[in-house]
Amino acid sequence: MRIVVALGGNALLHRGERPDAGLQETNTVRVATAIAALAHDHELVVTHGNTPQLDLLAAESTADAALTAPYPVDLLGAQTQGMIGTLLVRTLRAVLPGRRVVTLVTHTRVRSDDPAFDRPTQLVGPLYPEKAARFLATKYDWHMVEDRHGWRRAVPAPSPERILEADTVRVLLEMGTLVVCAGGGGIPVVSDWATGALSGVEAVVDKDLAAARLAEDLKADFLLVLTDVPNVYAGYGTPDQRPVLDATPADLRHARYPDDSMGPKAEAAARFVENTGRLAAIGALDAAYEIVHGRSGTLVRPDLPVA
Repeated sequence: MRIVVALGGNALLHRGERPDAGLQETNTVRVATAIAALAHDHELVVTHGNTPQLDLLAAESTADAALTAPYPVDLLGAQTQGMIGTLLVRTLRAVLPGRRVVTLVTHTRVRSDDPAFDRPTQLVGPLYPEKAARFLATKYDWHMVEDRHGWRRAVPAPSPERILEADTVRVLLEMGTLVVCAGGGGIPVVSDWATGALSGVEAVVDKDLAAARLAEDLKADFLLVLTDVPNVYAGYGTPDQRPVLDATPADLRHARYPDDSMGPKAEAAARFVENTGRLAAIGALDAAYEIVHGRSGTLVRPDLPVA
């Protein structure tokens, strides 16, 4: 099978951990071990989150007195693709000796008229006190929103229209290469309607939705969304919490999972299954092999036809 594996943002940095390079390198061993068994039998494309790394680079760029202006978010995202990609490639090569493994910096085309550009929602960078937030908003024309303990910058999160390097990824797969790509949802770009020229935009594409788009573009057989819980839960965090072992796209949408946690993962799985008629699953990183073989996680399958 051809499988697109979407690693959660906690794969390289667990909640509460400091974003030290050595710690992330250590955590990649767990990632590589979890997916190595799949790589022996299947074509694999691995995508990953980048939120902690992007926040760190955004904070450093804003504070750097040598710059006349902070780096735009799309370029910071490109930096995280290279950094995380090389950590994953090194470790995957170690656990899969003789296997071709490559990381590819990828671009995600979005629509310039996407409504998300009028409603910035994705938080990026550090917390600021109100006075500093107002100063930065005025100086750089940033949209700042109040968070739990201060103020943060918010940028648009447009929907992915196409992964521009999908054809290249397909060629690499046909050569037997394991490909790491579309990190952090890919670098968001818009194309000129007349010339096709690409321009980066100050935005962040949801990593799970980008993985679903990539899986569709690659005609993948399976979308595997890995996170830090064993499956999707109905009533998560309540006394009525129960695991959801089997679901359709309609089931996932009806449940209305939170936008800041399971929501994007559920929507990504729903989109892929709806658009392809193939299977997706959501579950824990360490159970990747068991999920694909139906022994763990939440399986997402097409809606049954009405009789």
